[in-house]
Amino acid sequence: MRFNPRMLSGSMVATIATASSVGAQARTEITINDTNVSPESVTSSRDGTAYFGSTAKGTIYRAAPGASGAEPWILGPSTGLTNVLGVLADDRSNTLWVCQNSTGGRGGAPVVGQTAVRTFDLKSGAAKGTYPLPSPSGICNDIAIGPDGSAYVSESFRGRVHRLRPGAAALEVWFTDTASINAIDGLAFLADGALYVNDFFNGKLFRIPVDANGSAGAIVPIDASLPSTRPDGLRAAGPRTLIQAEGQGRVTELTINGNRAEVRVVKDGLSGATGVTVVGDTAFVLMSRTKAVAVPYRPQQP
Repeated sequence: MRFNPRMLSGSMVATIATASSVGAQARTEITINDTNVSPESVTSSRDGTAYFGSTAKGTIYRAAPGASGAEPWILGPSTGLTNVLGVLADDRSNTLWVCQNSTGGRGGAPVVGQTAVRTFDLKSGAAKGTYPLPSPSGICNDIAIGPDGSAYVSESFRGRVHRLRPGAAALEVWFTDTASINAIDGLAFLADGALYVNDFFNGKLFRIPVDANGSAGAIVPIDASLPSTRPDGLRAAGPRTLIQAEGQGRVTELTINGNRAEVRVVKDGLSGATGVTVVGDTAFVLMSRTKAVAVPYRPQQP
């Protein structure tokens, strides 16, 4: 089948456009100019701007194109952001998507904040919308944008994926399957129009087709040429290619061929890798919840 760029999701278009326009990066790492941040995810926009969230402070940090330091940008205390996990920059809709989670609730501690998807203007940082996960909820972990502009949100520990259609006022439960997958973490769309998700605990990768009517099809396990350990951040890097951060300390490339993934280790020895984003010919890998290190990367052509 001939590759058609119109089959790509908005986030895939942004990834490929960034890779073709930004080029090699002079910066070897991106550090966050603050203390007690504990970022869990990293994303980048088409011009090479990098964004981080904070699980400890809720603040969003931004590093300008080429900058090796990320500065506080959207402040948690003033916006109500708490315990930020996944962040996703979507150039097509000029939106920064954010997964925030409530804190407290144990041992009599008061619950602070809410578990929800938040949206902000990608350029100005102005708040746009708040979309709570239905209660009782697990953890709002990460976001991917489908071909029609819908946002898909992973809810860890309840085996659910939520969807927010363009213009909708609330999330809807799109997929549920606790028997096959529970700790849904990273998710990304490829050119086949299907959603790919990984499971942090069992290390597996799955495909969830999007049926013609928009509903979720039957989940399909993907057989991998190498096992994954604590797979976390997942991004599209090409029509059939995913790049994945693994908690065991490596970043891998997964090329999908039917129900099989050919796995290539891009870089090992990256302690506690939790997130990855591609800027030009560089993968920035978030490690040890402290900084993103630059790893030379070009997707293999399947």
